[in-house]
Amino acid sequence: MAGRLKSSIMSAFKMHGLSLRIEASKFLVEALDPVNEVEREEWLDRIIEAVQKQPLESSMIDRVTLEAAVQDCVQGGEEDSDQVFSVIDAFDIPKFDYNSERKKFIPSTALRSLHGQATDKAQLFRDRYTVLFQRTSRHELFTPAVMGANPEHQTKKFQLRPVEYLLGSVAKLGEIIVLGMVTQLKPGSYYLEDPTGAVKMDLSQTNFHNGLFTENCFVLAEGWYEDQVFHVTAFGFPPPEPAKTTRAYFGNINFFGGPSATCAKASTKLRVMERENEDAMIVFLSDVWLDDSKVMEKLRVLFTGYSEICPTAFVLCGNFTSSPFGSSHIKTLKGITMYSCPASNWQDYEFDYKRICFALKTKLLVTRLSDVTYSQWIFKDADFPFQISTNPFFFQLLQSPFEDWETLLHSFLV
Repeated sequence: MAGRLKSSIMSAFKMHGLSLRIEASKFLVEALDPVNEVEREEWLDRIIEAVQKQPLESSMIDRVTLEAAVQDCVQGGEEDSDQVFSVIDAFDIPKFDYNSERKKFIPSTALRSLHGQATDKAQLFRDRYTVLFQRTSRHELFTPAVMGANPEHQTKKFQLRPVEYLLGSVAKLGEIIVLGMVTQLKPGSYYLEDPTGAVKMDLSQTNFHNGLFTENCFVLAEGWYEDQVFHVTAFGFPPPEPAKTTRAYFGNINFFGGPSATCAKASTKLRVMERENEDAMIVFLSDVWLDDSKVMEKLRVLFTGYSEICPTAFVLCGNFTSSPFGSSHIKTLKGITMYSCPASNWQDYEFDYKRICFALKTKLLVTRLSDVTYSQWIFKDADFPFQISTNPFFFQLLQSPFEDWETLLHSFLV
């Protein structure tokens, strides 16, 4: 019985171009042996699909990869994490590179730095082209015709051509479609460029589709090629792809980072919580000038208005100073008074640590000034805003459980 099961497992994986190591095949035999034959085939298909969604480094599957796939199938894509609201740092967002041979997104191994190298700008456009090309190639207009299908029910198919296909031809080419980036290599002359080369375009008789076309944007250009010039007759953007179609090809991979191993949209738990909290909201504010007394006063009015129906969070975006640029930003933020309200003395206000705890608990605002090197935390209460400069106590507060906040704040304020 075990031998026949192992043979069927190996055959199923081979049909998908995959092979199992000895320890992986033993593990899968032990996992599927208790399952009845009616459900076994369905489970095997689900496991193979889960394996294909992972960033595989080779077609030889080891036990670790197989265990992760089985665990994913058992959990059904639901996340066990209770963290439904998280802030993801820009450097924590994962970077993926598209592998055209394996047709998968692979985690990038390149070192990440705040200051890029000279080659990073060119690499940015190459990566963008690769992503757009693989997405456009899946569109129904560019996929190969199905063999044996009724020709009357099939739409006209097209084929994407690289620029080198045009440059390598000495004869006239008609009905050519090229995906490329619009550049101006010479003043007054526009070119269509991709990783294989650049070709001059003639836009005198071009029919432009809806959209705003600028230099360095990627377009689909249709036309005919002759005498080293691409005479464009139609000009438009690549077709968009619904998220449902993308997920069908790449599974539930998490492109945005965070505590979840899969994308948040695939979480059944989060979907239920969203359905049960229809009134939940997040308020976004931009250009919050902390050095402007009018802004601080309006923030006070805003927080007072929301005190009865507290949002899930307030997200404050910079700039945090009124001057657009300059070397005095850090000094300005350091010099903001202890209490940024229209009062001469912040001690004149009656501090209520319970209201402060309530404000922090509902995440009315706990934000860090990330656009400056001087690090300080800003706290805002529901009825009045106040600022506490860098203090080890408040870093201890942020790292403590909420049930301890009331005691800690009382000991600090009283």
